[in-house]
Amino acid sequence: MEIFNGRIVRLLHDDVVGDRHQRFILELSEGRTILVVHNIDVAPRIEDLYESAPVTVFGEYEWNELGGLVHWTHFDPKLEHEGGWIEFKGKRYQ
Repeated sequence: MEIFNGRIVRLLHDDVVGDRHQRFILELSEGRTILVVHNIDVAPRIEDLYESAPVTVFGEYEWNELGGLVHWTHFDPKLEHEGGWIEFKGKRYQ
């Protein structure tokens, strides 16, 4: 689990296959981009996201050839995995 600070560079449509995920591309300070996938079947949807918005994400990073993705940005209801979160406009979504 890691903390990522950046700005949203692209909002994507929700992934609705299986568990539903809110998705966006986050650009980190060094210019690298990562996909953030936030499970909205477990955690609340983050309202009013917009491109260029500053966001802090605490989740599990997995590398891939496109730059990687961050998931587990929510509380684990089974208490088997460390929970993550997303902070936006002073509110924590978990």
